[in-house]
Amino acid sequence: MGEETARKTTRKTTREMTGKMTQEMGEDMADGTGDGTVAAAYGSWPSPVDAALAAAHGGGPQWVGFVGDEVWWTEPRPAEGGRRALVRRTADGTERSVLPAPWNVRSRVIEYGGRPWAGVVRGGVPLIVFTDFADQRLYRYEPGGEPRPLTPVSAVGGGLRWAEPRVDLVRGEVWCVLEEFTGPGAGDVRRVLAAVPLDGSAAGDRSAVRELTEERHRFVTGPRLSPDGRRAAWLGWDHPRMPWDGTELLVGEVGDDGRLHTVHTVAGGPQESVAQVEWSRDGRLLYASDRGGWWNLYRDGTPLCRREEEFAGPLWMLGLSWFAPLDNGLLAVVHGKGAAALGILDPETGEVVDAAGPWTEFGSTLSAHGDRVVAVGAGPRTAPEVVELDARSGRARAVGALHHDPVDPAYYPEPHSRTFTGPGGREVHAHVYPPHHPARTGPAGELPPYVVRAHGGPTSRVPQVLDLEIAYFTSRGIGVVEVNYGGSTGYGRAYRERLREQWGVVDVEDCAAVARALAEEGTADPDRLAVRGGSAGGWTTAASLTGTDVYACGTIIYPVLDLTTWGPGETHDFESRYLDSLIGPRDEVADRYAERSPTAHADRLSVPFVMLQGLDDVICPPAQSERFLAAVEGRGVPHAYLTFEGEGHGFRRSDTMVRALEAELSLYAQVFGLDVPGLPKLELRP
Repeated sequence: MGEETARKTTRKTTREMTGKMTQEMGEDMADGTGDGTVAAAYGSWPSPVDAALAAAHGGGPQWVGFVGDEVWWTEPRPAEGGRRALVRRTADGTERSVLPAPWNVRSRVIEYGGRPWAGVVRGGVPLIVFTDFADQRLYRYEPGGEPRPLTPVSAVGGGLRWAEPRVDLVRGEVWCVLEEFTGPGAGDVRRVLAAVPLDGSAAGDRSAVRELTEERHRFVTGPRLSPDGRRAAWLGWDHPRMPWDGTELLVGEVGDDGRLHTVHTVAGGPQESVAQVEWSRDGRLLYASDRGGWWNLYRDGTPLCRREEEFAGPLWMLGLSWFAPLDNGLLAVVHGKGAAALGILDPETGEVVDAAGPWTEFGSTLSAHGDRVVAVGAGPRTAPEVVELDARSGRARAVGALHHDPVDPAYYPEPHSRTFTGPGGREVHAHVYPPHHPARTGPAGELPPYVVRAHGGPTSRVPQVLDLEIAYFTSRGIGVVEVNYGGSTGYGRAYRERLREQWGVVDVEDCAAVARALAEEGTADPDRLAVRGGSAGGWTTAASLTGTDVYACGTIIYPVLDLTTWGPGETHDFESRYLDSLIGPRDEVADRYAERSPTAHADRLSVPFVMLQGLDDVICPPAQSERFLAAVEGRGVPHAYLTFEGEGHGFRRSDTMVRALEAELSLYAQVFGLDVPGLPKLELRP
């Protein structure tokens, strides 16, 4: 509800386009404003950022880690069917994809997935274990050979799925999370900690997979073995809680039989979210808990750095990491209020020293080896790249997926973070991206159109980083504002829980408050405001269009629209009880489910919209969109419905992303009266 040859060609083409446009702009200078820019209608500015370029640079590296001294990670390949490649950086700095297409290193555990690979060095050679997206089997791979399956195929329901593998050479096993479907329904599923033999003996024999625990919780994360191998720690939780509501930190002893015994709860509970657990090098338990209102770090129950900052985040995927212990006792941490920095924490003093560099946001993937730390960092003018921090010297540098400017950076947005005032005087955080162009400005007396973007989740946050999808609009003279409405993460538990039983109210009000504020202060044209979002953001978009009169149009992407059906039976197991907290227990407030649903209020919709839907989406299935469209049918509201085969929840293929982005811009062009040369026209029908 998250190839090099092609890239070089794209950069060359872009440079040629930019040079041609610069020449054209120079020819137009006679009509300039006197400051080197030309006044032109908003939305009509020529831009080198086309939809194909934005699609080619969507996404970034993920799941970073060490294999011996080498840094490895996964990376998106939109031009290769949207697969995620496993990338290796060797000691000489060479970076290459390890497995050819169609290998796709991605897990489907809890549908959003989890860490899909792990590696060790054996006999001087990397030994990699990974999950392939196509069949969700675990594979073993050693460079120079072919991947060999370690787990069987299941014919039942969604099959067998695996995440968070950890290779144990001593036992000759891979410890991981097993998700096993027991029937055809999305809820016919069990999850346990399991050990898979490295010799391949379980490839055709399910009974050869050794389960480490009884079924104690509906959801579990992967086990973390203590340095002496005698204990393991992991997290568990159950419906109707989501992991940011409350989890339990469990510890068990590793018995002689290789199973986990005397399992007991160390921390957490229904009102305490433990987001990550690790062991220090001296065998003490480290974890991130929000028991004090913020996700702070604890060691054996003692707070290490009590701050009104987040040292963790929402566990949307298994294996996310915000901290990592170093051999010298220090901790690498990703932390902050709103923006997340990379730093080194001294657990004895509570002091944090942050890494310097152009990166203002670090993602929830972090790994350490000796004194080396790797993470994924980005900034307003830097796309996500793999960053290595030397904890001894404090020096940070980009080492992988290096950022290269695909266009002149003069076309990049120039954002700023702001705090607006919402209903009742509450704070609303947002990132504002005004229209920006090196040689264009708006005509005197004209205000620009703005697109209000509502992020997905909704228990999530949008960072302020370089995004060419945003540049696609701002470089043409269309402003964008991303709203971290009440319910977003990064600002403490109280801010996060503003959305408790208020989904469709607080998020809609906060987005509207930001839009109105921009209009009232003269930043945005009040008659040319649009709202846009995907997944939970698609819900907020549809609820905004049916519940307010702020927007002139909207873009609704793989949305939730009908709460009366979205839940057990129509979505996946992980979020099937999410609405208990977002709306209220279904058996207690059943009427609220209908009252809040945009589908029930389709008769209030009077402005144009476009809806974009992946046909393979099991999280927000096409049925949600189709019921809404049926309610709109015949009412004379101009709209378009675009569907995409082979796409699930989140578009990953370049052709899909291009079509979706151009359709969105075409909607705004038609509604706002913009002249966008060369843009394919989206057919809107009543």
